[in-house]
Order: sequence, then structure tokens, then C-alpha cells
Amino acid sequence: MLRLTWVQPEDLLGHELRQAVQDGREPSAIAARWRAAGGAQAPDRTGASARPASRYLRLLAEDLLDELADLPSRLADQEPTDLARIRALCPDWPAPQAASPPRPATLQAAWLGRAVGCLLGKPVEKITLDGIRRLAQVTGNWPLDGYFTARGVPAELLAAHPWNRRSAPTSLAENIDGMPEDDDLNYPLLNLLLLQRHGKDFTTEDVAKLWLDELPAGRTFTAERVAYRNLLSGLEPPRTARHRNPFREWIGALIRADVHGWTNPGDPGAAAEQAHRDATLTHTANGVYAAMFTAAVIAVAATGTQDVHGCLRTGLTVVPPASRLAGAVRHALQLARRHRDFDTVVDELHATHARTHHWVHAIPNTALIVAALTHADGDFTGSVCRAVSGGLDTDSNGATAGSVSALLAGTPAALPDRWTAPLKNRLATSVGDFNGIGFDTLARLTHQETARP
Repeated sequence: MLRLTWVQPEDLLGHELRQAVQDGREPSAIAARWRAAGGAQAPDRTGASARPASRYLRLLAEDLLDELADLPSRLADQEPTDLARIRALCPDWPAPQAASPPRPATLQAAWLGRAVGCLLGKPVEKITLDGIRRLAQVTGNWPLDGYFTARGVPAELLAAHPWNRRSAPTSLAENIDGMPEDDDLNYPLLNLLLLQRHGKDFTTEDVAKLWLDELPAGRTFTAERVAYRNLLSGLEPPRTARHRNPFREWIGALIRADVHGWTNPGDPGAAAEQAHRDATLTHTANGVYAAMFTAAVIAVAATGTQDVHGCLRTGLTVVPPASRLAGAVRHALQLARRHRDFDTVVDELHATHARTHHWVHAIPNTALIVAALTHADGDFTGSVCRAVSGGLDTDSNGATAGSVSALLAGTPAALPDRWTAPLKNRLATSVGDFNGIGFDTLARLTHQETARP
């Protein structure tokens, strides 16, 4: 039986109940009605429950999703989604600085870094933190310092913590043969297409049309899949981000932010605004802020004039300071500076966020990326390994940490060959005409958009 993930109303409701608590609404009465009717909690680590709900429960879930959307939020004033209101809350919004476009070699390093970090995290996506640690330790790869391998892993450990089913055949060390397809690379490719077709003044509607033309629906997940469904139902942005979309503060917009930063070197404000126009197709509030923050960090890193700590400080200037994301980033920075042992940092982050946030939510994942980059002082290997070893959305976090730290490294030659050689300068994708493209070609195409007025 087909169980389409991330869109079944009975599965969405549990996620929306959790989201309501996080964003300052009071959902207890609705939650009680759902439980009394026999409704289940949201699936913990997958996109669909094992069994379909009854027709009655499905219809009830749809009604309750709409009721939850109408509840007032006590956080609405300090966590807006409208760009003008966001800027009004950011007293230190960054002014543009004169900067030359990054060289193609620098952009090639950034694309490679994103791919390496993603590939490192792919086989352990959805595995618990304890499972990740045990799988790496048993093969002598802890602290994490190389791609995961199944060689030498006891069968009982693999039974308890199986590799990601889709990723293991292409992302374990013994299986890597070029960069396999992943949404963490598909979205940068889409945004490169977006700039080629519409320039930096693109609209959110342009993003939507591009997706419908170039992005297979089956390659979307969480908020992106819901927004895609909403588009096909005739809804328009920004309602596509809000309608029955409990994933609107998850990590999806963050993983789309790199190209906006790469193409606005020295102008983190412009990068954040581009990311906002992209993100509001699918996300609201903290989900949007995570994308803006990442784009701004990368825009500063692209200048080659600041270290990772300066880049992260600038990133915070485009995030409302009283927002939950800003608080989580500040906390992560403090932990990374305080503790020599990164496992201690990770344990404290999980203790803070794991009970209340799904493992794909933007807030804990952004915090982990920030902690990894800070603790590693921007070093490439240290950043990607820390980001992945911290669990949560491992491939996405590795990709973003890899993009930032490789951009700071400045050239592909600065990235260890053991990371980049297995990619064979080849990227698989179902987006556009990019399948099989080389990272050097992607860098050249990105450089063209960076230099365009």
C-alpha cells in the first residue's frame, strides 16, 4: 500500500500540535479532542505512520489543522515573517561593503565542501546520536575523521542502528563513486537556475514556477512537499507556507540559502533578502530566519576578509534578536566557547532541544551548525565532522558547515584529497540538465551570476 510521506493529515496533526506549543499558541484543547478520538502522535523519525487512519480520523485531522492555524500566537510580534517587520526588529542590519566576487576556484571549493559534508552525513541520517557514535567508534573513526564504513561493524550493531536505506549504497566509504543525488545539492542547483532565468530580483512566484517546471515532486520532503502540494491545489505564496504545513519552521529553507550568499559577497543584507524571498514559499518565522542567517554568514565568508566568528556575528544581525532562533544561536556560541570537548557541547544542545523539537527543526540544527563551525574555528575537516557527529539532520548540517568552511578555505586544494577525490568531480541530480555536471563547471556558472549586476 502506498503511504505518501509528509502529507497525510493524520500524520501532520501531531507535528502541528508540537509546532503550536513552540510558536506561542495554546493547543491543549485541540490535542485532547484528537486523543479522545483515538488519534496518534506524529511519527518520530519518519514521514508517515505505518498504518492509515480511518476516514473519520483523516477528516477530523483536516478540521483540527485549520483550527490550530486560527489560534493566536503570543510570539507573533517578536517573530514576524514579513521582511519589513523583520528589518524593523534588527537594529544592526548590515550595510553592504565593497567586495570583489569570489574567484571561481573559491566557489568550486564551496560547492565541493557542501557535497563532502552532505555525503559524510548521508548514511547516518535518521540514526540516533548514540547510534552514530557507536557506529563510528567500532570502526576506529571516532572522533569522526572520515567517511563512514560498514566494514568491521558487527551485525547486531547494524541491526540496532541500520544505515539510511536509500543512502548507504552510495555514501559509505566503500561505495562512493561520485556525488549521489541529494536534496541538499538539488536546491542550490535550482537556485542557480533561478538566478540564470530571473536574476537577483526574482520573486517568490518565480521560485514556485521554477519548482513546478524543474523539481520532481518525489524529490521534495517536509515543508517543501507540503508547499508543492499547496501549489498544485491552487494556493499562492505565501499561503503555500502556512496552509496545513507543520514543517514551516524546519530546516528546508536553510539548505536552499547557499547560492544567495555566494552571489552577494560583502552584502549580507541583500543575501538575507534573497533568501527571504526564496524561503517564504515554504516557511515562516524561524524557518525563514535560519535561511536568512545562513545566507548572510556565507555572504561575509565569500569576501575572504573575516574569520568564521565574524561571519557568524554578522549572520545574527539579520535575525530578530528576541526570536527563538537567535536565542538558540547565542546559546550554541556560548557552549562551543566554553567546552573543549565537542561531545559535551552536543550533549548540552540535545538536552536543550531534543524533548521539544523534531530532529529536522531549524532551531536545533542551526544551533548545531553554529557550534560546529565555532568549535572547529572554521577548519574544514573539523567543521564537517563536528556537524555530522552531532546527529539531528546529519547530511544537511554537514553540507552547510562544509559550504561555509570550504569557502573560508578559499580553494579546492585546501580541502584534503581524501574528502574530495571520491566525488570524481561528478554530481548526480534530477534537476534540469545538471546530471553528471562537474563542480568546476558549477563554480564557473555561479561566478557568472555573482558578477551579474
